[in-house]
Amino acid sequence: MTKTRHNHYVPQWYQEGFFEPGKNKLAYLDLAPRQETLADGRVIKHRDLFDSPTSRAFQQHDLYSTFLGNSVNDEIERFLFGDVDRKGSKAIRAYAGTDRSEWHHNFQTLFEYIDVQKIRTPKGLDWLKAQYPALTQNELMYEMQAIRTMHCTIWTEGVREIISAENSDVKFIISDHPVTIYNYAAAPDAPVCRYPNDPSIALKASQTIIPLTQEFCLILTNLEYAKNPETKPLEKRTFARNFRSSVVRTDAFVRERKLSAVQVNQINHIIKSRARRYVAAGRKEWLYPERTVNEPWANLRRTLLPPKDGLFLYGGEIYARFEDGHVHYQDEFGRTEKPRDFLIKALPARDPRSNQMCGCGSGFYFGDCCESRPLELRPAWDEASIRERNLMLYNAIVNVLKFRDGKDWTTVRREMTDEQISEVYHLFEGLWPLETDILRLLPKPDGKPRAVYTGSIHPSVVKDFALGACLYFGPIIVQHPFLHAGILRKEYSPVAKPKIYRQEFLKAVMFFFTVLPLVELGLINLVPDPGYFNAHLRTQTYDLAKMRAGGIKIDIRETDQMRRLAREDFQRSLLSLSPENLRRQLTKAGAPMPENMSMDDVMAYVERLKDDDPLAVLQEGSLDGGKEGG
Repeated sequence: MTKTRHNHYVPQWYQEGFFEPGKNKLAYLDLAPRQETLADGRVIKHRDLFDSPTSRAFQQHDLYSTFLGNSVNDEIERFLFGDVDRKGSKAIRAYAGTDRSEWHHNFQTLFEYIDVQKIRTPKGLDWLKAQYPALTQNELMYEMQAIRTMHCTIWTEGVREIISAENSDVKFIISDHPVTIYNYAAAPDAPVCRYPNDPSIALKASQTIIPLTQEFCLILTNLEYAKNPETKPLEKRTFARNFRSSVVRTDAFVRERKLSAVQVNQINHIIKSRARRYVAAGRKEWLYPERTVNEPWANLRRTLLPPKDGLFLYGGEIYARFEDGHVHYQDEFGRTEKPRDFLIKALPARDPRSNQMCGCGSGFYFGDCCESRPLELRPAWDEASIRERNLMLYNAIVNVLKFRDGKDWTTVRREMTDEQISEVYHLFEGLWPLETDILRLLPKPDGKPRAVYTGSIHPSVVKDFALGACLYFGPIIVQHPFLHAGILRKEYSPVAKPKIYRQEFLKAVMFFFTVLPLVELGLINLVPDPGYFNAHLRTQTYDLAKMRAGGIKIDIRETDQMRRLAREDFQRSLLSLSPENLRRQLTKAGAPMPENMSMDDVMAYVERLKDDDPLAVLQEGSLDGGKEGG
């Protein structure tokens, strides 16, 4: 079989939608034509404007090919993009038409095609490569497939408008990167737009432009910006999370505006400004919109904003009742939980003084914290910080376990109830809703030194490195020891089944209290696993770990520390046996009894061992709370 090695990153069927009637070629403009230096020193510039059939345009040799030795594989081109283009062409035709039933049937396909089209171009692949230190061609193709539906949810939750050039003498053009991102606060020469970057679609004022044909163009606008064009343009939209489910109206498209030639030229100017190297159009003269567009970059947003009277189709809250009685709730941003009032902070009218506490909740003075940072590099000020949530959890644990009554740790362990364990885990779940935007709370890459601790979070070993590391690296990010009940089925949840978490609860509390002084000082950021808040990230992380760990054999006996921890935990398991079972195990083991010592003396000694071990569970029956009494 002949290998397909000339890969069209803008499909031929898509280019054909920009033909003039009766034509079978497009006019193409090379924005960076090749130059050649002759032997005599003269520089020849190759032709920049040409007509071409679609078979020769927007294609690159081995763009999607993968390699195994000398063997070339073209399955991504034939199977992946073959299927994407087959479905995508049908979707594009549907939305160039007016049949709403076709819109509904092709809704998901449309956005999947747009997302693939954004990443499959040379510019899109260059952007992906820039996110990693180094990727081979095979690894690049793997990562491309992993993120090819990344933006779909955010796009579908926005305002969707199809504009028309039917009344204009000028029609829409296309580029070698057809999915164009426009943000009026980020001109083409802005750092955020430096090749191969585009403004993130998660920014409030970022709008996505996709010409469907030469007559129609789709514009996707974040709802917050559509409702209030004066909102901060470079701030992330509310609940800007990729790879999640959402409920939206599939027939909600604003389709009223027919643009003038001036307006079409303005959109073409944006498309051309964000191209990598090539643009194409049905006529040569349409390839030079800058000749008639005199508006500053920021003013072009007036043409892209959807009409106010079309916004009634979007927003509001959704309640959907299913046959099993379950009710799904969703607000206009896709959140399925209402914001918790106790986590929301009012923004100050002005920045604090340098010697006042910083509004981000870090525990540092403003002058030592956010004062020198631009807004986009500051953690969120409008919700409780990581540190503040941990201090709330500390106060809750102290109250629930009644530390304020002067009890020591042994007494607390002895009087600890399953109801208390359940309550603490429930409070932790409340402090960290599953829809928390953890990235808003984490420190940003602002040039200040920090470190991430990736070692064991066992309470007996964390002090060996993590606590002293702050002296060398500055603030440390450490994974939180508490498990989030919200990610577990009820039968495994520490809220519903606290008995099986007695041992882990003691470890978590001991670890938490050990690091708390540094948490309070802002030197340790105790952060829940980001996978709690992003199911896709969690799944991808697990899958990558399995893939990369293939063939790796780990023997904990080779590590003194791990061997010690394993031995101690095994001893705690034995000590947690019921007195009857423990007596039976000791008798069965046939261990020699010390002279002048009865079995009752041994059992009393076991109780003293448990009292002296701060991580030992003191309640009976702690090993029979699992499945089938295990």
